[in-house]
Parts: sequence; structure tokens; C-alpha cells
Amino acid sequence: MTFIEPYDPAWPNDFSSLAARLRIAMGDAALRVDHIGSTSVPGLAAKNIIDIQVTVDVLEPGIVELLESAGFAYVQEHSQDHVPAGQNPDPALWSKLFFRNRAGERACHVHVRAEGNPNQRYALLFRDYLRSNHRAAQSVELVKRELARHFPIDEDAYYSIKDPMYDLVWESAKLWSPDRA
Repeated sequence: MTFIEPYDPAWPNDFSSLAARLRIAMGDAALRVDHIGSTSVPGLAAKNIIDIQVTVDVLEPGIVELLESAGFAYVQEHSQDHVPAGQNPDPALWSKLFFRNRAGERACHVHVRAEGNPNQRYALLFRDYLRSNHRAAQSVELVKRELARHFPIDEDAYYSIKDPMYDLVWESAKLWSPDRA
């Protein structure tokens, strides 16, 4: 079921705890660990799942072992991100390693992505844009609430509409960003 909850001021602390665990597990392999997704935007309602991006030089099989040893469950079927319209569809550019916390622990999604790939930059730029543009964040929240209301048990329908809508926000974020990511 897809539930959108009001912003919880505990989300940044939840991220910090998870990030510390990831940094210990990954060591120098983690170039950076970032809070991404809707829970990373102050005031934005979201699913109560902390999204984290771990940036690495290269996606290597050894990362799976490191994170599984730290208690994260590898989800192999989520190894590719959505490719926005008009972007280079090369699978290597949109690859990732995806993990969840084990049952009974704080719900999180850990996306391990290679530095410089568009999917790695997308997550950061999207977050930063919504943090700086309250009206865009409010619009994203409204769309997510309506999608959750119309498709409470159909996650495929929810994401088939949400992903292209996020791509529109990303296009605006690229125009906003001085780096033009």
C-alpha cells in the first residue's frame, strides 16, 4: 500500500543513524552518503521510507557482500533506474545496487550508484531543487497524495505516472542549477 505521511522532523536523524551504519560498512568505498528522496526535503510529505544514496567509483559485486554483512537486504530486481525521456538509454548509465533494511528495522531504501552517472546526479539535483523551491515541493506532494489516493494498492500505476512527473521536475531543476546537471 502506498501511504503518504506528513513530514516527520525525525527523518533527518533516522537518516543520520543509517548513514553512520553505511559508512562503517562501506569504508573508503563510499565516496559520499546522501539523504535523498522526499524524506530529505524539509516540510515535504512522503512515504515513511528513508531513501539514501551511496556514491561509489564503480559498482562492484563486493559492495553487495559489504552491505549484506551490515544487515541490508540486496534486491537484485531493482538494478536499473527509470530512464527519463530523451536521455541516453545506455543501461550502464542507469545501473545501481539496491538494498532494503531487514524486516522489523527502520524502513529504508539504499541506492548505490556510480559517481557522475546521470542517475546519481538526478537524485541530488532533484533533492536540492525541491529544498530550494517550496512551490515545486508542494506540487510534488500534491501529485504524490493524489496518486496514492487513486492507486493505493497498485504501485506500478503509481510509479508509471510519478516517474515522468519527476522527470519534468528534473528538467526544471537542470535549468535552475548553475551546473546544468
